[in-house]
Amino acid sequence: MTTAKPLPAYLVQRFHGWRATTFSDNKSWYKRLADEGQRPRAMIISCCDSRVHVTAIFGADQGEFFIHRNIANLVPPYEPDGNQHGTSAAIEYAVTALKVAHVVIVGHSNCGGVKGCLDMCSGHAPELEEKSSFVGRWMDLLRPGYERVKDIADPVEQARALEKQAILVSLDNLMTFPFVKEAVEKGDLSLHGLWNDIGEGGLEQYVPSKDAFEVI
Repeated sequence: MTTAKPLPAYLVQRFHGWRATTFSDNKSWYKRLADEGQRPRAMIISCCDSRVHVTAIFGADQGEFFIHRNIANLVPPYEPDGNQHGTSAAIEYAVTALKVAHVVIVGHSNCGGVKGCLDMCSGHAPELEEKSSFVGRWMDLLRPGYERVKDIADPVEQARALEKQAILVSLDNLMTFPFVKEAVEKGDLSLHGLWNDIGEGGLEQYVPSKDAFEVI
């Protein structure tokens, strides 16, 4: 490997600042995490978007959340085909090895992945239709959600509706995993769907009995 380079200076400076303050003030906690391993109470599946900062939203401590991030916070259906599945592997580990009590899907406003799905499904992003597009093939997971919102005329309302569909599609797909379904039915695991309004700092949760998202 000859292409890797040293970290940029600003990141090195930030690391030394963290080590001298946050780490230094909490050495015993970090040692406990290292010695005893992780025992997160929840798995968070959120978007790769740099504006989505789930640990900050919930004021979470290190070791509290098992976090997986991908484009548009999507969960694929259970597909044991012998290929590599990063999101499915993370879910398997969280549920079967870590025994988390909650799996939380966190979507958000102005999601670029969701916008890509809208553009692709409406015929305005032919580049995403190419087999070589990793983003396009990943966003195929959201096509069922697009079919449910395609007739919404207002583009802003449509995008927001599809962002929430990404959460619902993921919740449905979670239940196709046998070990998730078993844990949910036994009462050992609960699933949650949240939508974060980045600009307003708002949070909505999906309420199944009303089939709607409500402000928390």
